[in-house]
Amino acid sequence: MSAKGKHRRPKQHPITRKLALAGTGGAALALPLISTTTAGAAEAAAVPAARSAVAAPVAAAPASYSVVAGDSLAKIAAQHSVSGGWEQLYAANKSIVGADPSIIRPGLKLTLGTPAKSTAAAPAATTYANNLDGWIRESLDVMAKHGIPGTYNGIHRNVMRESSGNPKAINLWDINAQNGIPSKGLLQVIDPTFKAYHVPGTSLDSYDPVANITAACNYAAARYGSIDNVNGPY
Repeated sequence: MSAKGKHRRPKQHPITRKLALAGTGGAALALPLISTTTAGAAEAAAVPAARSAVAAPVAAAPASYSVVAGDSLAKIAAQHSVSGGWEQLYAANKSIVGADPSIIRPGLKLTLGTPAKSTAAAPAATTYANNLDGWIRESLDVMAKHGIPGTYNGIHRNVMRESSGNPKAINLWDINAQNGIPSKGLLQVIDPTFKAYHVPGTSLDSYDPVANITAACNYAAARYGSIDNVNGPY
């Protein structure tokens, strides 16, 4: 990325620093998005299990129906998925339909009974792999819902530079660590940055891989336009 303020493109040095001042009323917080490629890393711990999105339930069919001109029992049964078809619909309403099921009067109020089970399969829940690929893909889906820009390649490139894909990576020696706010997680975000740019619907744990990626991308969007612009183009 071209020089911007104190942000410079790393050359042959393994350490890159990105510091930004974000105004908070009368005060300013140092909000580094990412810290170093050599951040001291804790042992990788178990990360959250694969997440899935649950499909909304289908609404039940109405319990009754008022006949209109042009209707037939077969047509009504098909339109409302009546269990047992027109025969069951007729059986449930014989007392008001009469002896001839082919004749039904407009305005007649029919009891539909129990609707037949739909043969259409419910939308499959989205399941994400519990690895770097899955975390990035889930983050991208969350980002899309909140209008946060970024691409798979842009996120992956920065993750590998900052933590080598270890969600428990932590820098214990730089200036942030000395100030008690070490850089953490896949994109090495300090707690003030994480809290300021946390995206609703993700974990409040800054080590959570999806929450860490999404908050970092939210910060990058505000500071650089996109995570893709951090550390220069591809």
